[in-house]
Amino acid sequence: MPGKVVPLLRSCCFYWFSSGSSRILLNLHTERQQSNHKKSSPMDGQLFLIKHLLILREQIAPFDIEFSVTHKELDFSHLLEHLRRILRGQSSLFDWSRSTSFAMTLTPRILESQIDAKKELEKSLKTTCEEFIMSVTKLIVDPLLSFVTKVTAVKAVLSSSAHDKKEDSVLSKPLRSQAFASPEKIAELIHKVSANLLQELPKVVAKMKLYLQNPSTRMILFKPIKTNIMEAHVQLQSLIQSEYSSEELQNIGMVSIQHLQSQIDGLL
Repeated sequence: MPGKVVPLLRSCCFYWFSSGSSRILLNLHTERQQSNHKKSSPMDGQLFLIKHLLILREQIAPFDIEFSVTHKELDFSHLLEHLRRILRGQSSLFDWSRSTSFAMTLTPRILESQIDAKKELEKSLKTTCEEFIMSVTKLIVDPLLSFVTKVTAVKAVLSSSAHDKKEDSVLSKPLRSQAFASPEKIAELIHKVSANLLQELPKVVAKMKLYLQNPSTRMILFKPIKTNIMEAHVQLQSLIQSEYSSEELQNIGMVSIQHLQSQIDGLL
Protein backbone atom coordinates (compact mmCIF):
# COMPACT_ATOMS: atom_id res chain seq x y z
CA MET A 1 0.00 0.00 0.00
CA PRO A 2 2.68 2.58 0.89
CA GLY A 3 4.43 1.77 -2.39
CA LYS A 4 1.29 2.83 -4.27
CA VAL A 5 0.71 5.96 -2.19
CA VAL A 6 4.18 7.47 -2.67
CA PRO A 7 4.01 7.68 -6.49
CA LEU A 8 0.52 9.12 -6.16
CA LEU A 9 1.74 11.77 -3.74
CA ARG A 10 4.65 12.59 -6.04
CA SER A 11 2.26 12.94 -8.95
CA CYS A 12 -0.06 15.19 -6.95
CA CYS A 13 2.82 17.34 -5.72
CA PHE A 14 4.22 17.54 -9.22
CA TYR A 15 0.90 18.72 -10.63
CA TRP A 16 0.35 21.18 -7.79
CA PHE A 17 3.79 22.77 -8.12
CA SER A 18 3.74 22.99 -11.90
CA SER A 19 0.18 24.20 -12.34
CA GLY A 20 0.46 26.41 -9.27
CA SER A 21 3.61 28.04 -10.62
CA SER A 22 1.87 28.72 -13.93
CA ARG A 23 -1.05 30.38 -12.13
CA ILE A 24 1.30 32.46 -10.00
CA LEU A 25 3.12 33.70 -13.10
CA LEU A 26 -0.18 34.69 -14.67
CA ASN A 27 -1.33 36.44 -11.49
CA LEU A 28 1.93 38.36 -11.21
CA HIS A 29 1.62 39.63 -14.77
CA THR A 30 -2.00 40.62 -14.10
CA GLU A 31 -1.09 42.49 -10.91
CA ARG A 32 1.73 44.25 -12.72
CA GLN A 33 -0.65 45.44 -15.44
CA GLN A 34 -3.15 46.63 -12.84
CA SER A 35 -0.46 48.51 -10.93
CA ASN A 36 0.54 50.31 -14.12
CA HIS A 37 -2.98 51.75 -14.35
CA LYS A 38 -2.82 53.18 -10.83
CA LYS A 39 -0.57 55.86 -9.39
CA SER A 40 2.52 53.66 -9.61
CA SER A 41 4.71 53.94 -12.69
CA PRO A 42 5.56 51.21 -15.22
CA MET A 43 8.94 51.02 -13.50
CA ASP A 44 7.20 50.10 -10.25
CA GLY A 45 5.37 47.35 -12.11
CA GLN A 46 8.61 46.01 -13.57
CA LEU A 47 10.39 45.99 -10.20
CA PHE A 48 7.35 44.43 -8.52
CA LEU A 49 7.37 41.61 -11.05
CA ILE A 50 11.14 41.11 -10.82
CA LYS A 51 10.95 40.93 -7.03
CA HIS A 52 8.23 38.29 -6.93
CA LEU A 53 9.65 36.24 -9.78
CA LEU A 54 12.93 36.07 -7.87
CA ILE A 55 11.07 35.00 -4.73
CA LEU A 56 9.19 32.32 -6.67
CA ARG A 57 12.39 31.05 -8.28
CA GLU A 58 14.05 30.81 -4.88
CA GLN A 59 11.09 28.91 -3.42
CA ILE A 60 10.87 26.27 -6.14
CA ALA A 61 14.64 25.80 -6.52
CA PRO A 62 14.93 23.11 -3.77
CA PHE A 63 12.43 20.82 -5.52
CA ASP A 64 14.25 18.52 -7.93
CA ILE A 65 11.25 17.80 -10.15
CA GLU A 66 10.06 18.63 -13.63
CA PHE A 67 7.65 21.54 -13.85
CA SER A 68 6.06 20.62 -17.16
CA VAL A 69 2.30 20.28 -17.49
CA THR A 70 0.44 19.03 -20.54
CA HIS A 71 -2.69 21.02 -21.33
CA LYS A 72 -5.41 19.62 -23.56
CA GLU A 73 -8.05 21.75 -25.24
CA LEU A 74 -10.76 21.28 -27.85
CA ASP A 75 -10.29 22.98 -31.20
CA PHE A 76 -13.29 23.92 -33.37
CA SER A 77 -11.41 26.23 -35.72
CA HIS A 78 -11.97 23.86 -38.67
CA LEU A 79 -15.74 24.35 -38.25
CA LEU A 80 -15.67 27.81 -39.84
CA GLU A 81 -14.06 26.55 -43.03
CA HIS A 82 -16.65 23.79 -43.31
CA LEU A 83 -19.49 26.30 -42.93
CA ARG A 84 -18.04 28.26 -45.81
CA ARG A 85 -17.96 25.11 -47.93
CA ILE A 86 -21.64 24.49 -47.14
CA LEU A 87 -22.58 28.06 -48.11
CA ARG A 88 -20.73 27.63 -51.41
CA GLY A 89 -22.60 24.37 -52.05
CA GLN A 90 -19.43 22.30 -51.91
CA SER A 91 -20.58 20.26 -48.91
CA SER A 92 -23.82 18.92 -47.47
CA LEU A 93 -25.29 19.56 -44.05
CA PHE A 94 -26.92 16.11 -43.72
CA ASP A 95 -24.77 13.85 -45.86
CA TRP A 96 -23.51 11.43 -43.21
CA SER A 97 -21.84 9.21 -45.78
CA ARG A 98 -19.20 11.79 -46.62
CA SER A 99 -16.32 12.65 -44.36
CA THR A 100 -16.83 16.31 -45.16
CA SER A 101 -20.38 16.44 -43.80
CA PHE A 102 -21.26 19.07 -41.21
CA ALA A 103 -22.08 16.40 -38.64
CA MET A 104 -18.64 14.86 -38.96
CA THR A 105 -16.96 18.20 -38.39
CA LEU A 106 -18.73 18.61 -35.06
CA THR A 107 -16.09 16.29 -33.65
CA PRO A 108 -13.49 18.63 -32.17
CA ARG A 109 -9.78 18.23 -32.53
CA ILE A 110 -7.76 17.72 -29.39
CA LEU A 111 -4.77 20.03 -29.12
CA GLU A 112 -2.02 19.32 -26.65
CA SER A 113 0.50 21.86 -25.41
CA GLN A 114 3.21 21.46 -22.83
CA ILE A 115 4.17 24.29 -20.51
CA ASP A 116 7.29 24.21 -18.38
CA ALA A 117 6.58 26.59 -15.52
CA LYS A 118 10.23 26.79 -14.52
CA LYS A 119 11.32 27.79 -18.03
CA GLU A 120 8.44 30.25 -18.30
CA LEU A 121 9.52 31.80 -15.01
CA GLU A 122 13.10 32.27 -16.23
CA LYS A 123 11.83 33.66 -19.53
CA SER A 124 9.53 36.15 -17.79
CA LEU A 125 12.30 37.20 -15.40
CA LYS A 126 14.79 37.74 -18.24
CA THR A 127 12.28 39.70 -20.33
CA THR A 128 11.20 41.92 -17.44
CA CYS A 129 14.80 42.66 -16.44
CA GLU A 130 15.63 43.63 -20.03
CA GLU A 131 12.57 45.88 -20.19
CA PHE A 132 13.59 47.58 -16.95
CA ILE A 133 17.19 48.07 -18.10
CA MET A 134 16.11 49.59 -21.41
CA SER A 135 13.50 51.86 -19.81
CA VAL A 136 16.06 53.26 -17.34
CA THR A 137 18.65 53.66 -20.10
CA LYS A 138 16.19 55.65 -22.22
CA LEU A 139 15.13 57.71 -19.23
CA ILE A 140 18.71 58.82 -18.56
CA VAL A 141 20.56 59.00 -21.89
CA ASP A 142 17.85 59.10 -24.56
CA PRO A 143 19.01 62.56 -25.79
CA LEU A 144 22.53 61.19 -26.36
CA LEU A 145 21.26 58.07 -28.11
CA SER A 146 18.99 60.12 -30.38
CA PHE A 147 21.83 62.46 -31.27
CA VAL A 148 24.29 59.65 -32.07
CA THR A 149 21.62 57.92 -34.17
CA LYS A 150 20.98 61.12 -36.13
CA VAL A 151 24.68 61.73 -36.73
CA THR A 152 25.11 58.14 -37.91
CA ALA A 153 22.21 58.60 -40.35
CA VAL A 154 23.67 61.86 -41.69
CA LYS A 155 27.08 60.25 -42.20
CA ALA A 156 25.45 57.33 -43.99
CA VAL A 157 23.70 59.73 -46.37
CA LEU A 158 26.96 61.59 -46.99
CA SER A 159 28.76 58.34 -47.71
CA SER A 160 26.01 57.28 -50.11
CA SER A 161 26.05 60.68 -51.84
CA ALA A 162 29.82 60.52 -52.25
CA HIS A 163 29.54 57.06 -53.75
CA ASP A 164 26.88 58.26 -56.21
CA LYS A 165 28.90 61.45 -56.88
CA LYS A 166 26.07 63.61 -55.59
CA GLU A 167 26.49 66.43 -53.13
CA ASP A 168 23.93 68.00 -50.84
CA SER A 169 24.87 71.55 -49.89
CA VAL A 170 23.38 71.13 -46.41
CA LEU A 171 24.63 67.65 -45.54
CA SER A 172 28.09 68.32 -46.94
CA LYS A 173 28.73 70.91 -44.23
CA PRO A 174 30.91 69.92 -41.25
CA LEU A 175 29.00 68.37 -38.37
CA ARG A 176 29.52 71.44 -36.16
CA SER A 177 27.75 73.53 -38.82
CA GLN A 178 24.63 71.37 -38.80
CA ALA A 179 21.73 73.01 -36.97
CA PHE A 180 21.10 69.99 -34.74
CA ALA A 181 24.82 69.52 -33.95
CA SER A 182 26.01 73.01 -33.11
CA PRO A 183 28.20 73.27 -29.99
CA GLU A 184 25.32 75.02 -28.23
CA LYS A 185 22.91 72.19 -29.02
CA ILE A 186 25.36 69.56 -27.80
CA ALA A 187 26.00 71.51 -24.61
CA GLU A 188 22.24 71.64 -24.11
CA LEU A 189 21.73 67.88 -24.47
CA ILE A 190 24.72 67.15 -22.22
CA HIS A 191 23.18 69.44 -19.60
CA LYS A 192 19.89 67.57 -19.94
CA VAL A 193 21.56 64.18 -19.48
CA SER A 194 23.56 65.49 -16.52
CA ALA A 195 20.31 66.64 -14.93
CA ASN A 196 18.86 63.16 -15.47
CA LEU A 197 21.91 61.63 -13.80
CA LEU A 198 21.54 63.92 -10.80
CA GLN A 199 17.76 63.81 -10.45
CA GLU A 200 16.25 60.75 -12.15
CA LEU A 201 18.89 58.06 -11.63
CA PRO A 202 18.90 58.43 -7.81
CA LYS A 203 15.11 57.96 -7.89
CA VAL A 204 15.58 54.76 -9.89
CA VAL A 205 18.14 53.47 -7.39
CA ALA A 206 15.79 54.34 -4.52
CA LYS A 207 13.01 52.31 -6.16
CA MET A 208 15.41 49.40 -6.66
CA LYS A 209 16.31 49.50 -2.96
CA LEU A 210 12.61 49.56 -2.09
CA TYR A 211 11.74 46.46 -4.12
CA LEU A 212 15.05 44.56 -4.09
CA GLN A 213 16.56 44.33 -0.62
CA ASN A 214 19.49 42.16 -1.67
CA PRO A 215 22.47 44.39 -2.63
CA SER A 216 23.89 41.69 -4.92
CA THR A 217 20.61 41.51 -6.86
CA ARG A 218 20.56 45.29 -7.25
CA MET A 219 24.16 45.28 -8.43
CA ILE A 220 23.47 42.61 -11.06
CA LEU A 221 20.45 44.51 -12.36
CA PHE A 222 22.16 47.90 -12.25
CA LYS A 223 25.39 46.84 -13.96
CA PRO A 224 24.01 46.78 -17.55
CA ILE A 225 22.30 50.13 -16.91
CA LYS A 226 25.63 51.63 -15.90
CA THR A 227 27.29 50.04 -18.94
CA ASN A 228 24.69 51.53 -21.29
CA ILE A 229 25.08 55.00 -19.78
CA MET A 230 28.86 54.82 -20.00
CA GLU A 231 28.81 53.58 -23.60
CA ALA A 232 26.46 56.38 -24.66
CA HIS A 233 28.87 58.96 -23.23
CA VAL A 234 31.89 57.23 -24.79
CA GLN A 235 30.20 57.27 -28.21
CA LEU A 236 29.38 60.97 -27.92
CA GLN A 237 32.83 61.83 -26.62
CA SER A 238 34.52 59.96 -29.46
CA LEU A 239 32.26 61.69 -31.96
CA ILE A 240 32.73 65.27 -30.80
CA GLN A 241 36.48 64.96 -30.24
CA SER A 242 36.94 64.21 -33.94
CA GLU A 243 34.55 66.92 -35.15
CA TYR A 244 35.03 69.93 -32.86
CA SER A 245 37.91 72.18 -31.90
CA SER A 246 39.46 72.29 -28.43
CA GLU A 247 37.76 75.59 -27.68
CA GLU A 248 34.37 74.22 -28.74
CA LEU A 249 34.90 71.09 -26.64
CA GLN A 250 35.64 73.27 -23.63
CA ASN A 251 32.44 75.25 -24.18
CA ILE A 252 30.44 72.03 -24.60
CA GLY A 253 31.53 70.90 -21.13
CA MET A 254 31.61 67.14 -21.65
CA VAL A 255 32.24 65.36 -18.34
CA SER A 256 35.13 62.91 -18.18
CA ILE A 257 34.38 59.20 -18.25
CA GLN A 258 36.22 58.72 -14.94
CA HIS A 259 34.09 61.37 -13.23
CA LEU A 260 30.93 59.86 -14.69
CA GLN A 261 31.86 56.40 -13.44
CA SER A 262 32.54 57.70 -9.93
CA GLN A 263 29.24 59.57 -9.95
CA ILE A 264 27.25 56.46 -10.92
CA ASP A 265 29.12 54.16 -8.52
CA GLY A 266 28.35 56.56 -5.69
CA LEU A 267 24.62 55.94 -6.07
CA LEU A 268 24.78 52.33 -4.94
